[in-house]
Amino acid sequence: MSTYRFDKLLAPRSIAFVGAGARDGSVGRSILESLRRSGYPGAITPVHPTQADVAGLACAQSLSALPAPPDLVIVAIPPEGVPAIVEEAGRIGAAAAVILTTGLGTGPDDPGTRARIAARRHGLRLLGPNSAGLVVPARRLDAALFAHPTAPGDLALISQSGSVAAAIVEWASRRSVGFSAVLSIGHSLDIDASDCLDHFAADLRTRAILLCLDRVEDARRFMSAARAAARAKPVVVLRAGRHRPHPASVAGPVATHTGALARPDAVYAAAFRRAGLLAVQDLDEMFSAVETLGRQRPFPGKRLAIVSNGKGIGLSATDRLIERAGSLAEIPAFGARPAGNPVNLGMDAGGPTFAEALAPLLADEGNDAVLAVHVPTIRSDAAAVAGAIAGAVREARQGQTRRKPVFAVSLGEAEAVRETFSAAGIPHFSTDSEAIEGFLHLVRYREAQDDLMRTPDSLPRDFTPDTEAARRIVADALRQGASWLDPIAVGELLSAYRIPAVPLTLAPDSDAAAAAAWPMIAAGQAVALKVVSPDIVHKSDIGGVHLDLTGESDVREAARRILSRARRERPDARVTGFAVQPMVRKGRRRELIAGLAEDPVFGPVVVFGRGGTAVEVIDDRALGLPPLDLTLARDLIARTRVARRLDAYRDVPAADLPAIALTLVKIAQLAADLPQVRELDINPLLADETGVLALDARVRIGRIPQSRTGDRDRRGGGHPGFAIRPYPAEWVRTLNVKDRVVRVRPVRPEDEDLFRAFFENLDPESLRLRFFGPVKAFSHAFLARLTQLDYARAIAFVAVEIDPDGRERMLGAVRLHADANHDSGEYAIGVGRDARGTGLAFALMRLMIDWARSEGIGRVEGSVLAENRAMLAVCRRLGFTQMRDPEDQGILKVTLRLGPADRAAPQAPPTG
Repeated sequence: MSTYRFDKLLAPRSIAFVGAGARDGSVGRSILESLRRSGYPGAITPVHPTQADVAGLACAQSLSALPAPPDLVIVAIPPEGVPAIVEEAGRIGAAAAVILTTGLGTGPDDPGTRARIAARRHGLRLLGPNSAGLVVPARRLDAALFAHPTAPGDLALISQSGSVAAAIVEWASRRSVGFSAVLSIGHSLDIDASDCLDHFAADLRTRAILLCLDRVEDARRFMSAARAAARAKPVVVLRAGRHRPHPASVAGPVATHTGALARPDAVYAAAFRRAGLLAVQDLDEMFSAVETLGRQRPFPGKRLAIVSNGKGIGLSATDRLIERAGSLAEIPAFGARPAGNPVNLGMDAGGPTFAEALAPLLADEGNDAVLAVHVPTIRSDAAAVAGAIAGAVREARQGQTRRKPVFAVSLGEAEAVRETFSAAGIPHFSTDSEAIEGFLHLVRYREAQDDLMRTPDSLPRDFTPDTEAARRIVADALRQGASWLDPIAVGELLSAYRIPAVPLTLAPDSDAAAAAAWPMIAAGQAVALKVVSPDIVHKSDIGGVHLDLTGESDVREAARRILSRARRERPDARVTGFAVQPMVRKGRRRELIAGLAEDPVFGPVVVFGRGGTAVEVIDDRALGLPPLDLTLARDLIARTRVARRLDAYRDVPAADLPAIALTLVKIAQLAADLPQVRELDINPLLADETGVLALDARVRIGRIPQSRTGDRDRRGGGHPGFAIRPYPAEWVRTLNVKDRVVRVRPVRPEDEDLFRAFFENLDPESLRLRFFGPVKAFSHAFLARLTQLDYARAIAFVAVEIDPDGRERMLGAVRLHADANHDSGEYAIGVGRDARGTGLAFALMRLMIDWARSEGIGRVEGSVLAENRAMLAVCRRLGFTQMRDPEDQGILKVTLRLGPADRAAPQAPPTG
């Protein structure tokens, strides 16, 4: 349902209160007192079957007895009574309800489940249960259990935990930081974090979002909403319980190194990073983020200038900045003051000295932000210094087109100091460490935005996995009841995805192993012998690997020892034979690990790090959610310590980084193609300047898991467990238009150059018809918005011709972006001059409509210039209705209402 009826939840015209409470100190009475204290302008009606009034307000005997349905119902009664109240509220037409009650449960017969079913039946939105309430200061709506009133502002706070929300609100109230809204969503029977992110991402009163959660219920919905919100404004996330284990995993016990490395806290961190969220570790960091975002907008650049009244405190701030990978600005000499950063003003420095030092720093283009640190002394008054800093900042900003960010630290933080900085809109902190964190929040936000907008490199044209062969390998193993692929099948699977691996021969016994080893031994090669057992995953644990065997007798003896130890230590294990491989010397190769793990919330996760037998002890790894492109794969590699060993050093050449990144992309593609692959462990993956080589690998398989999101909607295709919708390859088409063959496919992020060339070759009139005005430049940011899509919310199809060399030339494109509720979508289309009159526009529109219907979108809309007769004719043939835009008579609004997916599609025009 997403943002449906959020307007009534956050700006209700009337409130009915069930359980307002006649007893002082009850939850209901506390909320009622907050509502009245906030000056809520609408009607508040307590509901009680026997009482005439509560706290001086006349009661209604029931919700049905109200003269008109309320917009909002607040519920604070025992659990068993909640479902009936929800049913009644929905039946009379209430829009939303806040459930303060705890302990409703989520079992089939529990009150929580019954309440959710009743609410869904009537379209009633539920906040809670176990909610601490909601606050919308601008609407004078305070229906929460917080100790102090919440000031109006432009930060939205969304929290699963009522106590965490209360802590942030309490801290903010003492710092004069305000909120556009505060929602305690509790256990989220209906309204969840994804819905709130969708709403506040589009809310003009909200500049930044604070998100506090301990769990994600529906990973795909969350990632889609989080990515959309993070592209619009800063989103700071705090996850409580990071080190608490998941409930029983749907995937069963972890059996591989990659599975052991993909701990829940690391997976959540990877998801937040992929979505572009700013993750903080504790409330102290969240407070720093609140202080910063409450007073300072994001800014370009990351070079910080530091000025302080003491060498030690300035160096302390510098250390913290460098340790957190910040950037120290270069400060030139100003007058008699020497160059250098930090600037030490001396312990006696008072207000005039700070003001004098700040003036050139605020004007200097060599830094992007300034941090002023003051330690009060008997000769340096904190209030006077704060006033001087605020004055210098105000004076400098009068002549600045861009307001340079300034951060302040006053150790001791007197009330007068806080008030001075607050009035000047300067983020202020009690320690230099907090200030550095606050500064870096905004730096990281800009970096995250840049990362989200980066154009990935194109994949090599010759990377085309043999997906049909891979699917046969897995299907055959599943038919035989296997949960692990045997070594031969593992090798064939890696080969299908062109991942180089050491060849092996499977031998059923020691004699067969010796015979398989003989050709290698005769050629002067040593061999490796490994046990093959579906029950022994880590072969080295039972001495199941013998290396450097140079004779047949050595092979037989090694086989005997392996069997003897396996029977002694794992008598239950089934040993099906031995794997014989040529010895591969590590030499100057780096030992890496790469593979897949399955998280019960976010689904498949790509794992990369330092490999070897001690991989879990070393714990040098990074995680990424598939799908991956080469840019994301390189970022994954860069986040590990072993990445430094991939560079050249001494006489060791650099490892082939593109080959490593491509291997990670291949593994992510394997996960997309084969949902039955539950874990994949390549350890070690050897890498040097010539490429990569898989020395050992294991693959665990299983039936495709059922959706882990209950009855949540799971529109669209792709891997059922992917948190991010993969590239919809199933929508690739080949069309015959007039005398040419045209390939139509969904747009990819790396299509930016294709779009740039297309737009640059369009005539000005075509650009005007497409964009409703002249377009002079096609920036990276502009093109990225067209090519970097969240396939869970939008689609764009590009039509291309392919020349004999395999190069693509763009002929046109159509796009559709669904609203947050997935009820309607807005389209746009552009076709090149040489493709007009061929039927291409009609074909692209019809394909876009087919996608919308498959997604369950009920309405397709667009805006067309009244003079664009060709487009209007296409719309008429497709069944769109047309009406003048009341705000611009030169524009027609076109609308197509879609029926069931099997409705007959319009026929395309002749293309011969």
